Parts: sequence; structure tokens; C-alpha cells
Amino acid sequence: MSYLKWRREIYEPLKKLSVITWIPYFGTKYIFMGVKREELFSYAINLVKQHSPLFCVWSGTEPEIAVTTPEHLEIIMNNSDHITKGNQYQKLLPWLGQGLLTSTGERWFQHRKLITPTFHFKILEHFMEVFVEKTGALLKILDTKANGEAFNAYPDITHCALDIICETAMGVQINAMSSKQNEYVASVYGISEIVVWRMLRPYITDFMFKLSSKSYDFKHHLNVLHGFTRKVIKERKELLKTTKTEDSKAQPDEDELLGKKKRKSFLDMLLEVSNAGQVLNDQDIAEEVDTFMFEGHDTTTAGISWSLFLLGNHPEIQERLYEEVSSVVGDKLTPTSIADLHELKYLECCIKESLRLYPSVPFIGRTLQQEITLDGHRIPAGVQAALHIYVVHRNPKYYPNPDKFDPDRFLPENCHGRHPYAYIPFSAGPRNCIGQKFAMYEEKTILAAIIKNFKITSMERKENVKITADLILRPLNGVIIKLEKRKKI
Repeated sequence: MSYLKWRREIYEPLKKLSVITWIPYFGTKYIFMGVKREELFSYAINLVKQHSPLFCVWSGTEPEIAVTTPEHLEIIMNNSDHITKGNQYQKLLPWLGQGLLTSTGERWFQHRKLITPTFHFKILEHFMEVFVEKTGALLKILDTKANGEAFNAYPDITHCALDIICETAMGVQINAMSSKQNEYVASVYGISEIVVWRMLRPYITDFMFKLSSKSYDFKHHLNVLHGFTRKVIKERKELLKTTKTEDSKAQPDEDELLGKKKRKSFLDMLLEVSNAGQVLNDQDIAEEVDTFMFEGHDTTTAGISWSLFLLGNHPEIQERLYEEVSSVVGDKLTPTSIADLHELKYLECCIKESLRLYPSVPFIGRTLQQEITLDGHRIPAGVQAALHIYVVHRNPKYYPNPDKFDPDRFLPENCHGRHPYAYIPFSAGPRNCIGQKFAMYEEKTILAAIIKNFKITSMERKENVKITADLILRPLNGVIIKLEKRKKI
């Protein structure tokens, strides 16, 4: 595009929204230079709040509008014309390829349609066995740490979530909870940090990046992550071939198909789709499994950990929750069925309020495929849109005293009349999170079990917590808590 055409079609319509001085090549992203990692998130959020509800920043000559109101979010997210992810997701392609998180267009529609049945209620119901088993193992680990000393619970939650997603997504047990170090987890953190580093430096080209030391680290992490999933996929394919019998070719009834002995992982179901001649090839399956692995453990870990942090800061809410969990679970250590989870209404309110304050994904990027108008401003097609979930969730118009942890906000009578896009921790519209029920069931199971068996005390106050600017909203120093046993495990 020529300079004159760019100025006429892109720059002029957005000039009034451009609140930060633009300089050649760098655009406006130079403002992040020199900001320390531990200060980056709060710096960015303060910038967004200062210029809300709508403003424009620039990556070189590429504009990006910051969207911070439910009304504007709905215009973009509820329109299937705008399902294309933002350009910043390009940095994830070497890792996740064209999985559900990053793909678009007809490919995304086809894969979403094929994968949706793997999240059927009946299948999720049988995954409860995995949730309960792994949660029981987590309780034993936490029991050894309930000695009055403070510790970081984040790694323990991470390893539990990783054990769960490995068994449900790939049908394998990696026993992450029984090993002190896990190379896969380390590489998820390592590659995430590099991706964010690149997102904040759009002026660093692919060629420049390949010459940097970070490129070497990136390749190492990529080899670890891909090596793990490819190895499992290969082994699972061979196992399915060797165990295939005449009985398996017949059509079993639904209960037999989903029973414990026949319980299938997401990978098994994707392989079946592939074997049935549908559009998923081996590369497609690998990319979807990589996406499941990333989104299925990292986001859930963050959600559970932030809930523990908040409950540990609010003993009165924690005790109210304990009463509910005890009445539902009884003498059991954990909930053991979906029916149990559905009865835990107040726990659901607590999780929702935690996700309001600390959404696992604080913002989403989209590329506008058509011109739109927001507050009378013409936004040209092709412009990047940053949808700021974190800021929307703390809008005092919808949440009075928005920084307060108040689960009662999500009681049915208090939700009435609230804008549907004022709370979107799992995104919204046609591209909402396909695994949100899975995540909620897992979080409920683990949190209910911890609350049932321990009193939690947070060692850090909410006003002092540092948030790391990663792909996922994490506490910079983990979740430091003390546990007191309620009963012997």
C-alpha cells in the first residue's frame, strides 16, 4: 500500500483516536521499552483505563484499536465476519499451528464442528473419574504441606492440571505430580515468555529474531513441546491399531462406549474422525492436541490459583463455601459426580467472581474483516482490535466497587439486566471457548476438595499482588498460602 493510500484509508479515519505520538517504524509500541516485566501488566492496564473507552495504538504502520466496553465488544465478537484472530497470534503458529485457537475461516468452522462432539456432556461426565483421581493425589501432596509453613501452591496446581489434561486429552499418565521438575511445564512457561516478548516488539522482524539468543531458546522449547505430543500421538495410534477387534468394529451402546474400560481421550476421538475419512490429517490432529494441552492446563491452573488466593484473603467467604461443600459432599473427600458439581451453586459464584477479577486470558485479539463504526468513529477493515476483557470486567457501571471480591454478584437475582458481554472470561459469540464446561467442572472438583479438607490463608494481599504479562494472567510470585487441616486425609 502506498503512503498516500495508507494515510487516506487508514491513518486519517483513526487520527482522532490516536492518543500516543506515532513515530516512524516503531509506531507507538516504543512506550513499552524499558518497562520491567513485573510492571508491564499494570503499566498497560493503566494506559488502557486512562484512554478508555476507545483509542488507537500503532505497531509501525499497523493500527490497533483498544476496545473496552461491552457494547463495542458485542459488535465485534457476535459477528461471524470478525472471527479472524489478531496478527499477534502469528507468533503462536510455530507452536500451535492451525489449531482451534489460531485458525480462521472455513478451516476453523470445519474443525470446530468436528471437535464439538468431543465435549459432549456424557463424555465430560466420564472424565469425572480422572478429575477425582488426580484431585485425590493433589490432596495427599497438600496434606504434607499443611504444617503451618507458607508455600507456593501454583506448581502443585499446575502439575495436577497437567496430569488431568494428559489423561483426558491424550489417554496417557505422565505423573507430573510425583516428579519435582517437569520439562513440558518449563517449556510452556519459556515459550510463552518469548512469545509475549515478541508481541511487544513488532519492530523485530523474523530475520532479526532468528539471529538472537532467544531464537535458540524458542527452538529448544518447541522441540520439547512437539516432541512430547508427537510421541504420544504415535504411541496412541499404534495402540489403537493393535487393540482393534471385531467387537470394536460393531456399534456398542452409548453407556458401553463411554464406560470406564472404554473411556476415550480427545485424541482417540480425533483419530477416529481421521480414520473415518474426515478432514483431519495427522498434522491437524497434532496441532489440535498441542492446543488442548496448552489451553487445557495453563488457563485452568491460573483460574484455580487465583481462586485460592482470593479465598485465602476472605475467610468469611471461605467458611460460607465450606458449609456448602460439606453439605453436598458429605463424608467424601471430593465431589464425585457432575450432579455434585451442579449443586455447588455458591462455589460457582466464587469461581465466576475470581475469573471476573483475574480472567485467565486478559485480552483477545481480532482482525476486523469489514469496516465497522464505534461511537461514531469509522474503523476500516483490516484494523487490529484488542478486546480488553480485564478492563471490561472491572467496569464500575456493571460492577459497583469493582475491585472487591464479592461472589454474590453472580447470584441469579444480581445478574439480571447485566450486559451479556460484561462478563466474558471464556470469550463470547461464535468463537467462544469450546472447553469452558470442562474447565468449570475441573475447577469445581479441585477447589471443592481443597476447601473441604483445608483452611486457606493467603500470605499476600490483593492490593500488593504482582501480575505477570504472559499469555495467561499469572501471579508473578505464584500463590503463597498456608494450609490448616480440617480432617485427616
